[in-house]
Amino acid sequence: MTQMTLTFDAVDEAMPGPAWKRRWDRSWPAYEAWFIARGGDGGPSRAACRAALRDHMPELLPVHDRLVVLAGGSDRAARFLSTWNPPPYLGGCSLAAMSDGRDVRLVRNYDLSPDLNEGLLLRSAWTGRPVMGMIEFLWGLSDGINEAGLSVALAYGGRSQTAPGFGITTLLRYVLEVCDDVAQAVEVLSRVPSHMAYNVVLADAGGRTASLELQPGGGAVVMPVAIATNHQIGPHPEDRPEFTRTHQRFRHLSELPAAPGGLLDAFLRPPLWQDRHAEGFGTLFTACYDPVSRSMCLAWPDQRWDQSLSDFTEGQRVIGYGRARAAEHVRASPPAPLPDWTDWVAVTRHYAGAYLRVRTGCVPHG
Repeated sequence: MTQMTLTFDAVDEAMPGPAWKRRWDRSWPAYEAWFIARGGDGGPSRAACRAALRDHMPELLPVHDRLVVLAGGSDRAARFLSTWNPPPYLGGCSLAAMSDGRDVRLVRNYDLSPDLNEGLLLRSAWTGRPVMGMIEFLWGLSDGINEAGLSVALAYGGRSQTAPGFGITTLLRYVLEVCDDVAQAVEVLSRVPSHMAYNVVLADAGGRTASLELQPGGGAVVMPVAIATNHQIGPHPEDRPEFTRTHQRFRHLSELPAAPGGLLDAFLRPPLWQDRHAEGFGTLFTACYDPVSRSMCLAWPDQRWDQSLSDFTEGQRVIGYGRARAAEHVRASPPAPLPDWTDWVAVTRHYAGAYLRVRTGCVPHG
């Protein structure tokens, strides 16, 4: 039996440069294996991917072009980095945003296997605006905050259907690069298509909050309360709700007192904090964003790591998560056929086991 660990790095690099290139060189071999195995080479052409970025998110096109150059310029790297019509991926999460008119918080739990997270908190200014958040797909974001105080986080929508659209982490990057507040973010997320079902929660420095359900191929439904887990309204059943405990977590969020200052502590306790890491569905970190102070922390039950856009400190933390059989959780063999998406234990172990650990690369999720 071995302990599962994840190394978290905090990196400050205004424009994509040596630090991003080192991360690319370390992670691309495993990402490339995942991309090939999941049919990425049969996806849209490089020209089509670039055209999609130009049409939907033109402000990101110069950033994408710079990243492609740093990545070596191959067609596969360019198509992967565009995240236009990518292969499907999975994940879990609990999200909530609260405001009392003075205090505002957005908190998220990131639930999955430690093998399936990049563990990178990046402060950047790729379009001239400072942005800080947890990296996914090497340049997208699973959660983050910008200089205007807008914060955002995602949760998997609970079903594996796909349609033409972008990987959700690129959409979150775009929102933080171009939007100042919740209203602008809602407009962008309603306009730019996501390739899978995702739930997004937002909060801004003015105390506004929102929750949206994004549909595969485009379209967003604004929900009445700024909370989300891993299911959506409508006729489509979610994948294995009894395993993800999505409804139990949602009910718990619905019953929390409307006190922004106490939100972080609630997320560090069951049923929101989950310790099922050996099953591929444990909480890897809690991220708590304060839009007013433009700050955030990464938290675990026994420690926290505070950062802000104005006072960002580079560093590293190694976090341990229980114990698991090493053979179940680290393999370098070629991937087997993807299991039935309704069997979450099999799917998460498949994703985690088919590739190298996150320190040398990973399979992304949301």
